[in-house]
Amino acid sequence: MPEHSKQPAEAPVIWLLTDNKPGHRSQLKGLGNRLRVLAGASLHWVDASLTKVPFWRVLLTRPPPLQDPELPDPDLIIAAGSSTHRLLLALRKFKKARTLVMMKPDFPVRLISAAMIPAHDRVPPSSRVLVTEGVVNAITPLARITEKQEALVLLGGPSPHFDWKDDAILEQLSELISRYPDWGWTISSSRRTPRALQDRLDQLAGSRVAVVHPEQTYQDWLSHKLAASRAVWVTPDSMSMVCEAATSGVPTGLFEIPAKAGSRVAEGVGRLRKGGYVALFRDHSRVMSGNVTRADTLWEANRAALWVLEQGLLPHHHKPVQRQSREAKL
Repeated sequence: MPEHSKQPAEAPVIWLLTDNKPGHRSQLKGLGNRLRVLAGASLHWVDASLTKVPFWRVLLTRPPPLQDPELPDPDLIIAAGSSTHRLLLALRKFKKARTLVMMKPDFPVRLISAAMIPAHDRVPPSSRVLVTEGVVNAITPLARITEKQEALVLLGGPSPHFDWKDDAILEQLSELISRYPDWGWTISSSRRTPRALQDRLDQLAGSRVAVVHPEQTYQDWLSHKLAASRAVWVTPDSMSMVCEAATSGVPTGLFEIPAKAGSRVAEGVGRLRKGGYVALFRDHSRVMSGNVTRADTLWEANRAALWVLEQGLLPHHHKPVQRQSREAKL
């Protein structure tokens, strides 16, 4: 069943179409939270996998029956993940709601109201397209970085964008732990981390090294661990993980893995590096000392939410709620 946030009846209504993949859900959550803070929006999650959408419904813009018939009429429908696109297109004339997709779609953007597309997808900005630096996510920049010598490590796995090698990752990780013996380390693997590497990581566990498997985390685990960390190290294969770490404001370093030719994800990670949001492994001393320089704060969820309001994607008669809260969690 969809999840509903409790908000006043007069609040603008936003449907969040999800495929429940963590990265896509983080995009929706990040944008939705900021629209709730800035405009008092009421958020309603819709699991697109529960609704079959025949192609004829897309062509005729005939909405399918949804799992929750009590959903309030939407003012804005936001989708993330290609498997949500059929449902979004079928709903594009539903109750005169505006429609927004959070990626470069496989269909013409003119079919919907707007799109948010990462810069590495090389789509020019327009009145319908907001170009983002990396991907929108649910992390809020920290007001203060802890002084405790705690480092967080986020590991992904093989991908089409980088030449992943377990030995290279483990060698760099072991060097960090050896070079900074006074630090505590939390190493988090993901569902894409090869089992052989996971077994080798488990052997590193000790008094100052904790190894966390994905099934041991919880909904807000990442935001809590980032808040408790003075440095974070990430494999570059996951744009979502890199952007989440960079958005937090915690000094962020990247493990060095060769990029595959023509990879747009690698290009996006390179843009973040050039902007000073992340550093390479060879610059580990700057990351661990906190001596990193940034062009500015990276908080694309907030910038995206402001753009939604500026473009009139929510009804004009709903006056924005001016709140200064930095926390808005689902």
